[in-house]
Amino acid sequence: MITKVSEIKIEDLKSYLRLTDIDKTEENYLNTIIKSSISYVRNYTGLTNEELDKYNDIVAVIFILCQDLYDNRSLYVDKNNINRVVESILSLHSCNLLVKND
Repeated sequence: MITKVSEIKIEDLKSYLRLTDIDKTEENYLNTIIKSSISYVRNYTGLTNEELDKYNDIVAVIFILCQDLYDNRSLYVDKNNINRVVESILSLHSCNLLVKND
């Protein structure tokens, strides 16, 4: 059972996506989407890699984002159409909020 973002490996994502035989190009792509998903979560929440590891629910978010990137074969996340589960979990941990001063 994966409980930390830093524990996510390509083999875990392959299993999650139900992939069996993949070539080196596909493996590189999986590695890229893992990194992209983690980067997206860091930017959304304002948390560091070490802080992400404190929240095991963020592991699910990473897998959901990876699946979306894999299924859609695009290296971006549409901020206007973010998955509600992803948005809800990330909002729980977001410390990257803007404060308006009057």
